[in-house]
Amino acid sequence: MVSTKEHLKSSTRFTDPDPLKADFRNFLYVVWKHLGLPDPTPIQYDIAVYLQHGPKRSIIEAFRGVGKSWVTSAFVCWLLYCNPDHKILVVSASKIRADDFTTFTLRLIKEMPVLQHLIPKPDQRESKVAFDVGPAKASHSPSVKSVGITGQLAGSRADTIIADDVEIPNNSQTQAMRDKLSELVKEFDAILKPGGRIIYLGTPQTEQSLYNELPNRGYQVRIWPARIPDEKQRAIYGERLAPYIDDLIAKGWKAGASTDPKRFSEEDLWEREASYGRAGFSLQFMLDTRLSDADRYPLKLSDLIVMSLNPTLAPLKVVWASSPELAHNELPNVGFAGDRLYRPMWVDKDWTEYTGSVMAIDPSGRGGDETGFAVVKFLHGFQFVTAAGGLPGGYDDDTLLKLAQTAKLHGVNHVIIEANFGDGMFTKLIQPVFHKVHPCKIEEVKHSMQKERRIIDTLEPVMMQHRLVIDPRVIEQDFKSVQTYPPERAQHYMLTHQLTRITRDRGSLVKDDRLDALAIAVAYWSEHMARDADKAKAALRERQLQEELDKFLHGIGGKGRVPNLWVRV
Repeated sequence: MVSTKEHLKSSTRFTDPDPLKADFRNFLYVVWKHLGLPDPTPIQYDIAVYLQHGPKRSIIEAFRGVGKSWVTSAFVCWLLYCNPDHKILVVSASKIRADDFTTFTLRLIKEMPVLQHLIPKPDQRESKVAFDVGPAKASHSPSVKSVGITGQLAGSRADTIIADDVEIPNNSQTQAMRDKLSELVKEFDAILKPGGRIIYLGTPQTEQSLYNELPNRGYQVRIWPARIPDEKQRAIYGERLAPYIDDLIAKGWKAGASTDPKRFSEEDLWEREASYGRAGFSLQFMLDTRLSDADRYPLKLSDLIVMSLNPTLAPLKVVWASSPELAHNELPNVGFAGDRLYRPMWVDKDWTEYTGSVMAIDPSGRGGDETGFAVVKFLHGFQFVTAAGGLPGGYDDDTLLKLAQTAKLHGVNHVIIEANFGDGMFTKLIQPVFHKVHPCKIEEVKHSMQKERRIIDTLEPVMMQHRLVIDPRVIEQDFKSVQTYPPERAQHYMLTHQLTRITRDRGSLVKDDRLDALAIAVAYWSEHMARDADKAKAALRERQLQEELDKFLHGIGGKGRVPNLWVRV
């Protein structure tokens, strides 16, 4: 990549006498100087080249913070500078986001001397929703129009459609949301004029991203990751990796180095990875959606049994099945594509009281952690989740009181508290609250095993045997409870998201408080199940030995059954 001054000088080689029209990079440089910004970075220049010369159906995937929306706003101005009759439709996930794009574009037109001939005339449209440029001919369609993806798309016409971050956490958290978004963007083809162009700007928000589906519809993807990818990642990106990144690798740049060091140092990227978590950083900064491979994630929603639970009674047996007609399609589902929540195929008509009810609590550490809790009841080898969630904070009176009230509501007779944080301080604080609201046994448990492995090793066997039953109200409340968090962080707090995204890699989850609490409660009953199994095995062996003795006595003419003299094993 040539320097900025060399680039401006070399641009005069183009046949167009106006160097700003000949090469969008020249125009971008002028815009950046007007805004008082440093020179565009090499990656921003590379994105500019793709905007100008890319295919009719393009997807620009660049890491967060690279400035792709700003570059594209300048590109919209450049399109109008080159051809005032060009029609552009800007679509974003929200109307506000789309309007902000349009407003910024209109301000550039009004403030930059080179663009002031494009300022709308008094008799033309001029608003943040839609505006015309001065030289444009009369038309039903404005020069630039903004709309939200769920807004009124029908009736619009455009030469260029800019889909700027149409996928965000709020519209891609569940499979139903992703399916809806996939259908909405099909409307673009009805809006586009013959010979027109559709350009997506985005960062994958989920492992099942819309941007992974669009290539099947004829779109070409260009990816600019934040770090130089290693060999495995390059194999995954394939031809989608920007040639600029390939050039850096050819020049000897090492895997892991920042691809945009002028703006993001390697230390900065490490800090962001620590904040986002490994999975989040892979999506947001490396644009690596390999994590969509469900085989990496051992815990699946489809292994759960979802049914309404009684506070005091449970069926003696429940039978799991995964037939389509049993799917709980009305529940929020944040699992991977194809992962569903299922009702039981059969429920025993005989119900009886639970063996017991335990509440597990994972106290909040620091920062944005929650105090996770889960109430799990037990009967005949099945575990029943009647409550689970997270509470902001950890040691305040309101949190302690809510935990005690929840335990009372669900008839908890045993509370287990993760004691790895605070040297037992949480237990000391919560004991008097429980003594006043709901007296019951309280004990601490400590763990030394890596958290991710412990959680998976606890939950996987129980779920694969379809012995974990969960109330649908738990899933609904889990989804509703995180809506107060910022959209980009909300899903990380959800129990079902944590359950389906955990891997054996250390730090695979940004948040794990709710899932850890569930694992602690399940581990408690699993140990009981193991002890019961040992007792049953010993009883069976004793019974078999007694039967052999009876046969022996009967064979030698003995009468009756001798007292059981066998020592219990």
